[in-house]
Formats: sequence, structure tokens, C-alpha cells
Amino acid sequence: MNVAIDLALKHPERRWPEPRAVLQVIKPVTWFPPMWALLCGIVSSGAAFTGNWTLILLGILLAGPIVCGMSQAANDWCDRHVDAINEPDRPIPSGRIPGRWGLWIALVMTLLGLGLGYHLGPWVFGATILAVLAAWAYSAEPVRAKKSGIWGPALCGLAYETLPWVTGAALLTSGAPSGPVIAIAVLYGLGAHGIMTLNDFKAVAGDRAMGLRSLPVTLGPDRAARVACWVMAVPQLGVIGLLAYWGHPLHALGVGAMLAVQLAAMRVLLRDPLGKAQWYQGMGILFYISGMMIAATALGAMA
Repeated sequence: MNVAIDLALKHPERRWPEPRAVLQVIKPVTWFPPMWALLCGIVSSGAAFTGNWTLILLGILLAGPIVCGMSQAANDWCDRHVDAINEPDRPIPSGRIPGRWGLWIALVMTLLGLGLGYHLGPWVFGATILAVLAAWAYSAEPVRAKKSGIWGPALCGLAYETLPWVTGAALLTSGAPSGPVIAIAVLYGLGAHGIMTLNDFKAVAGDRAMGLRSLPVTLGPDRAARVACWVMAVPQLGVIGLLAYWGHPLHALGVGAMLAVQLAAMRVLLRDPLGKAQWYQGMGILFYISGMMIAATALGAMA
């Protein structure tokens, strides 16, 4: 009750969203992973950047600010009751985005993403449809995959890494990505399950109170961290094996080096999962995404 009174005093009832709160609800800090995955897709296609900068910029806009921003707005709207427990000063529970404005923002951005995806060609449009469906299925009832510590992170990882990668591979070629490109994109999307699991460590109290069965809630922090580490590492071993099999031993070695650094960071994480989860997200993930670009470069040479 005291929290509610404090928020009411800090943020009196408003009719229009606070501009800065709108930016906060679409979370620019989250845009980087899908934009990076899209760039990996472009590199993996082997297509030239020269003369295609407009398409590339539109693809980046689609993957990051529009579709990822929409997914964040949808998640905040659907999580407003959980956030009232975990982070009551966030834009929607605090009232800085009043009424149903959070929902309207997510819906308008959904339509904007579908419209832009349509104009970028059928393969990009198809990937955009899947990304939009995944975003809403993750957050909204009756599916609300976020309630599951298995299906939620899996859906989110595929939407953040695999779909943008496939979108980028199709963007400049206007055709279906090759089998190797899809295989590597899927492996990195599966590995991102572990990254999404680590993201759940910051919301254990609220998730438990609202009945969300994230892995840190169902398994406990120690076991959930071990599962996350295995899930991040094993797909990268698959990437290394495939690159070596396809005749790119130096690229396989490069991805292996990135994984070795992650494994060292995982040892630190496992000593204190609750205290080090956010640290690992800031440090270990940098080497995960670096491996993605190394693999993309090998695929581009095969195109």
C-alpha cells in the first residue's frame, strides 16, 4: 500500500503517456541482439553490402526498434501485474503510461512491423509474421509461453536470434536461406534459451508470486544456472562441429575460442548464480555473439 501511495504522489494520474516512459517501455537496450543477428544473416548470405544500404537500414529498423520494441511493449503490458510487485516504478504500473496506452503502443508497432516486412519481400514478411506471433505468444494469454521455464525461453531465443538471422539472409537475396544458414541460425537460437533463463533470475520473487514457472523458480538458482550453461554451450559445440565438417577449421577454432572464454565466465557464474547472472549477461554474452559473426563469415564464404 505504501508503494502505491508513493507512486501516486510521484506520478499523478495522466491522460497521455510520458514521452520518456514510451522510450523506456520499448527498451532500446534490448534491440541489439536481433539487430546483430540480422547483420549475421546478411553476412552469412554472401550478398554485398555495397548498393544495398537502404535495405540493410530498413532491415535493422524492422528487427530492432519496431519488432523487438513491440515485443517489449507487449511484454510490459501483459506483465503489468508482475511488475507491480517486482518493479512498481516501471512505466505502466507507475502510471507514467496510463490506461491502455501500453496495449495501443504494442498494437500499432505490430501493424508497423508487418507493413514494413511486407514491403521487404515475401521471405522477410514471413519471418516478420512468425516474429510477431512469437512475441504475443510469449507474453499474452491464453498461450503466455512465459509461464513455462522451458517453452518461454525457447520461443524468445528463436525469435531474438534465429528469425532475425533468417530475415537478414533473405533480405538482400530475396530468396530462401540455404540449409547451412538455417542450421547455424537455429543452433544459436537454441543456445539463446540459456541467455533468456539467466534473464529470469532478476524476477524470481514476482514470478513465484504470479505463478510463472521460470527455471530459477522451479529448479532453484543453482540448478537453473547449470542448465542455462549447458544449453548455451552445447549448440555452440554443434556450430564448431559443422564448421569443421564444412571445411572451415579456422572459423571453427575461432568459435571454439569464444566458447572457451564463456566457459571460464560460467565457472564464476555458477559460484553465485543470483549475484552473477547480470554480470554474465554483460560479459559472457559478448563472446556468444562474437562467435555468431565468426560463423556467419564462414557461411558467407560458402555462399
